[in-house]
Amino acid sequence: MPDAVSLQPSRTDAAARAAVVIERYAPRSLSAPAAALARDVVTAAAPPTPQRAKALLFAAGRLACFAERVGLELDGALLGEAVIERFVVVGCDRLSPASVRTLRTNLRALARSCERYPEPEPVALVRERAKAPYTEAEIAGYLRLAGALSTERRRMRASALVCLGAGAGIIAGELRYVRGSDIVKRAGGVVVVVCGRRARAVPVLGRYQQPLLEAAQFAGEGLIVGGREPGRRNITDELGRALSADGSLPRLQSGRLRSTWLMSCAERIGLGAFMHAAGISCSQRLGDLAARLPPAPEEELVALLGGGA
Repeated sequence: MPDAVSLQPSRTDAAARAAVVIERYAPRSLSAPAAALARDVVTAAAPPTPQRAKALLFAAGRLACFAERVGLELDGALLGEAVIERFVVVGCDRLSPASVRTLRTNLRALARSCERYPEPEPVALVRERAKAPYTEAEIAGYLRLAGALSTERRRMRASALVCLGAGAGIIAGELRYVRGSDIVKRAGGVVVVVCGRRARAVPVLGRYQQPLLEAAQFAGEGLIVGGREPGRRNITDELGRALSADGSLPRLQSGRLRSTWLMSCAERIGLGAFMHAAGISCSQRLGDLAARLPPAPEEELVALLGGGA
């Protein structure tokens, strides 16, 4: 049986077929000079595949057609940044936003390939990924460690740290400002009243409600995770170290606690099933859609995310 690699066309064959595509490019919608310019600049780019050649030819042809319409000369100066941006703003009014972005990307690639000394492309930065959530057993281990600390004050603060993170998704910058009085029973459940730039009321997941209520009662009007002034020092680091003493458990991180809450909420609302049915793999546009929806009443949020008290 022939090797699977040998069945695939070589890169040289693909580049040769791309050259044929470029040579035969002469659409009826373009004048002969416009088509010639498109062939020249795409030839200089040396696309590796016929598909890439077709994409670059389409972009160059659209730009050349625009240049003829507005009276610009058909030469390499068309690939200047100013002309490309003018084309994007003025000459793409009938195209979808996705098509316009693709055109601009391809034209910029052509511009770089035609430069004698092109500037280096920007280094791709690592995309931040969601932190892995903790398992139920790991959360139970942290709560068990919290309950075994030496003093009641430390036990209550450590328990509140875990419950606020995994039970309500409160991030590290908000934890230090939460007071015991911000944990209240209402709307049929338990909510955390978060103040500051992203003020909101967050329902607490059912399994975390009772220990969080106990910690809130102990703290009263004071800061629930400790300290006298929120800005003095990050006391959550000390609590995190205390809850990372067991070698069988991973280090406690507020980001992973929030991911645990996010995962629990996603399962409750069926987010995975929805995204699979919609064919969505990235939530980039979900925020735009959510902004158009009316805010849910607190009772509905509690019933959906927090459960009964």
